[in-house]
Amino acid sequence: MSQRGTLTVEFALLVPAIALLFGLAIGGARVWMARSTVETIAGAAARAAVMERSPQSARSAAERLSAIQATTSGLRCASLRLRVDTAAFARPVGTPGSVTTAVVCEVSLGDVLVPGWPGTVSISASGSAPLDSYRGRK
Repeated sequence: MSQRGTLTVEFALLVPAIALLFGLAIGGARVWMARSTVETIAGAAARAAVMERSPQSARSAAERLSAIQATTSGLRCASLRLRVDTAAFARPVGTPGSVTTAVVCEVSLGDVLVPGWPGTVSISASGSAPLDSYRGRK
């Protein structure tokens, strides 16, 4: 039996498998990097918020820092949502409290071209930082 054309058939079978593995590696790396970055953003936003003296300025500082960190880290989110809980600012001075943040990033995977993968993956993380009990608040 002739072996002519077997290399072409093997090539035709291997190329899609290699492309699929490559797509899985890229998609997995993108999700892993986004998860790490979202956790970093959540913690940094909480720390930025506790440095402020009012709930409004705390929210503003957390939003500003999260946008800057998402941009500088190269995080590509279809949408980036930040929730800041500043209820501890209403407590009287001397009472312990903390500011918590929750960050949700919708990571787009549509360009990875892996069949069966969703178009986006939602990644969320939360961060918390203690509010200085004896610092003045507005």
